[in-house]
Amino acid sequence: MKTLTVAFTGASGLPYGLRTLECLLAAGCTVNVVVTQAAQIVASQELGETWPSRAEALGGYFRERFKLERPEQLTVWGMQEWFAPMASGSNPGDGMVVVPCTMGALAAIANGMSENLLERAADVMLKERRDLILVPREAPFSTLHLENMLKLSRMGAVILPPNPAFYHHPKTIDDMVDFVVARILDQLRIPHQLMQRWGE
Repeated sequence: MKTLTVAFTGASGLPYGLRTLECLLAAGCTVNVVVTQAAQIVASQELGETWPSRAEALGGYFRERFKLERPEQLTVWGMQEWFAPMASGSNPGDGMVVVPCTMGALAAIANGMSENLLERAADVMLKERRDLILVPREAPFSTLHLENMLKLSRMGAVILPPNPAFYHHPKTIDDMVDFVVARILDQLRIPHQLMQRWGE
């Protein structure tokens, strides 16, 4: 199965990120996780959860949360851990998704800042022509936001705003989250049955 990187930033919409992570692990993927400090705050605000601040402890928290039988399937890396595999083009993995993605992280990626592991991993995805999916959560978008997204799209990144549809008649918030996560999994070419497809 694929080796993927999932990054959580401080934008609203952390349930999208957690559900994406859950589905990738259920599909048998090996997942490297990066969590910003702002995402820790969002976890408290949106989910009422207090996540361990140390990467190793947070990895244990996620492994317990998702009841992983293979602990090596998930690793959480600190933002300054430059020896993480996805920090180099010699071991980039198959793809990366930043969900949710702040405008700050998106701008840093668009301009090749590479000042932390999240930005460097995304930079590696672009230079190695691997899948990079950004799920920006902001409204409305400014001209600068749109210019950065266009720049990234031209580089090969997929810009996937979390816009749930209603033609599948969602009944719960989870249904709306799953619609967006299904689109993410489709871009990563991960099989799923989160929802019935159009025309089926």
